[in-house]
Amino acid sequence: QVQLVESGGGLVQAGGSLRLSCAASGLTFNFNTYGMGWFRQAPGKEREFVAGISWRLGSTYYRDSVKGRFTISRDNAKITVILQMNNLKAEDTAVYYCAAHRWGTGTPKAADYDYWGQGTQVTVSS
Repeated sequence: QVQLVESGGGLVQAGGSLRLSCAASGLTFNFNTYGMGWFRQAPGKEREFVAGISWRLGSTYYRDSVKGRFTISRDNAKITVILQMNNLKAEDTAVYYCAAHRWGTGTPKAADYDYWGQGTQVTVSS
């Protein structure tokens, strides 16, 4: 059974930082063959792409509003994907989800992902 478990969320003041982790287990194939993504969903809004990282070259992609502030990375040995979030803003408040898709490019399309975590709450106070 595939499990993606997010951690690292919490309450932080605007301008602060958080580091989200997503640990994967139960994957049928090697973790390094999965593209990984982070998405978020704020109350009353649709889920939106935040960042993605490809399986092959580790190419990274970001939504415009987080470029220069967020960094996605992966540690294939630890079967973990990280989202480092700096200079957080109130509008970053949301539940953050990680997701995985086989041979994935880190696409921003949620429908392309096969597995999802349960999410971790990030709240940024202004």
